[in-house]
Amino acid sequence: MKRRDLVIIGGGAGGLVVASVASQLGLRVTLIEKAAKLGGDCLHTGCVPSKTLIHAARVASLMRRGSEFGLPACDPEVDLGRVADHVQAVIDHIQVHDDPERFRGYGCEVLFGAAKFIDPRAVQVDERVIQGRRFVIATGSQPLIPPIPGLETAGYLTNEDLFSLRKLPARLVVLGGGPVGLEMAQAFARLGSKVTVVERLPHLLPQEDPEIADALQKHLVEEGMAVHTSTNAEKVQTKDGKTVVNCSDGLQHEADALLVAVGRRPVVEGLGLDAAGVTYDAKGIRIDRRQRTSRKHIYACGDVCGPYPLTHMAEYQAGIVIGNAIFRVPKKTDYRIVPWVTYTDPELARVGLTEQQARDQGIEPAVLRFPFQNIDRALTDGQTAGLAKLVVHKGKILGASILGPHAGELIHEIALAMKTGAGIGDISATIHAYPTLAQIHRRVVNTWYGQKLFSPGTRSAVKWINRLVP
Repeated sequence: MKRRDLVIIGGGAGGLVVASVASQLGLRVTLIEKAAKLGGDCLHTGCVPSKTLIHAARVASLMRRGSEFGLPACDPEVDLGRVADHVQAVIDHIQVHDDPERFRGYGCEVLFGAAKFIDPRAVQVDERVIQGRRFVIATGSQPLIPPIPGLETAGYLTNEDLFSLRKLPARLVVLGGGPVGLEMAQAFARLGSKVTVVERLPHLLPQEDPEIADALQKHLVEEGMAVHTSTNAEKVQTKDGKTVVNCSDGLQHEADALLVAVGRRPVVEGLGLDAAGVTYDAKGIRIDRRQRTSRKHIYACGDVCGPYPLTHMAEYQAGIVIGNAIFRVPKKTDYRIVPWVTYTDPELARVGLTEQQARDQGIEPAVLRFPFQNIDRALTDGQTAGLAKLVVHKGKILGASILGPHAGELIHEIALAMKTGAGIGDISATIHAYPTLAQIHRRVVNTWYGQKLFSPGTRSAVKWINRLVP
């Protein structure tokens, strides 16, 4: 039996990047995927379907807001089956890029089935044993299901089956106020469901700046969603065909459908990691900064090892694996500048430190804010909710949170400034086209210079200079 140069377990974002590069470089590569198709969670049950659904819901919302733009308002009759068909059509279009034949054309062997290590140098798929010089584990994550009494009996949805719904639930209860829970809660609310969100922590999106998260919560409530924080779902019952969620605050919430979105857990079960000698725990496979596991010839990338359950981080880590496992050049991860986005409307984008995180590190930052309601392009587009917030120290940006229209696009100017060491003066000196949403970057940093420019000392200096110069 010939030993493969590289064996990749998992055909999601991270695994596909490694497989594509390694195969095209001429290595003998085997890619193993447990599901019946490539693409992983992001394509089939995550990023792609959720953002497609979110956009459809936003269109429905804009239709109702027609009178704000001098047009007839229209309350659309939503057929969730047709929306689901649209979502699937987008998935199918993108799926072409993840066609197994494309990878086979690169020389990559593609197998479908469950892979399990039988020793540190071999995995078994069905009856076949595959030996490899190096391995990459990229099996991703799956929904975390909390042990709530009655939940299994009552039934529930996760991101894995939500997009196959054909009938809009009249009442939807969402357990979890994180990115997935909020994105889907708002989308279904805009499509016509009465939505209630239950979050156990005091703030939605607990990883975000509380000021920004609370501003988003206020907007969602104004749109008509019910949000209950600092409360747990303690029991789920079924009464007269309806689901009832009993919470620790004493409230009961009736639902026609229940979405569980309290987090995710790495897919490590059934991989035979003990036989391989790979160390792991509840947070996933433990790795070093070169993406190596406790067995140096076995690498991991993506959700299965963390620390960020983000597709773009899986792709980034795949690049680190390629450097180390294929080119054999030492390459380490650097997580100092990691942007991420919650795709609500308005979007919430973040990079770097929050105000509190900076203080926790012993830094007393300058905090700059500017609202979208004072950005002309936001006014023309009728999207004025939100603000930009910069955390600055000695003229350098430590972090940023943007709540507003297209925040996910806007955050990258800040990420680039942080990556290249550009300061707020560089942003202020950069010409930004008018009218654009990106002008908020100059406006927010100029609040710093405005404080200095119009201070009593500066005013006195200007008067003195003008008296001296004829």
